[in-house]
Amino acid sequence: MTTSTEVLKTKTENLLIGALLRVPAQAIQRRLIKELNAAGFDELRLPHMAVLQFPGPDGARPGTIADRAGMSKQAINQLLSSLEGYGYLVRSDIPGDGSARVVRSTERGHAAFWKMVDILRDIEEEWRIELGPERFAQLKALLFVVWESPLVR
Repeated sequence: MTTSTEVLKTKTENLLIGALLRVPAQAIQRRLIKELNAAGFDELRLPHMAVLQFPGPDGARPGTIADRAGMSKQAINQLLSSLEGYGYLVRSDIPGDGSARVVRSTERGHAAFWKMVDILRDIEEEWRIELGPERFAQLKALLFVVWESPLVR
């Protein structure tokens, strides 16, 4: 007799870790954008997530945001210009630091950030129900171990 653990192992043997992490992450991003749009943040699109992803752009330099997203400074600056035009952020010079700039969230940007937090809490609760509290806690704990490890550097 085959156990559910053996069936699960068979199903996942050929799936690489990249896909197992990417597919849920993309689903979360799509849901974030869908619910943000429904909440009145209609200009936001999936590419904006490169800027808005944790820990968010507030107080960061454009180069730092580009590094976090794994994108060029030119590409990030296009997204920053878009978000600035929509009123989510502003870029300003850092006094006494030459041509260095810093990104600051506007009131609208902060509102979008806190809406994202609410959406993510809802998603976590749904996952906790789907996986069960113990398995969900294990999933988060294991992902945190990876987060803190040299594997993601």
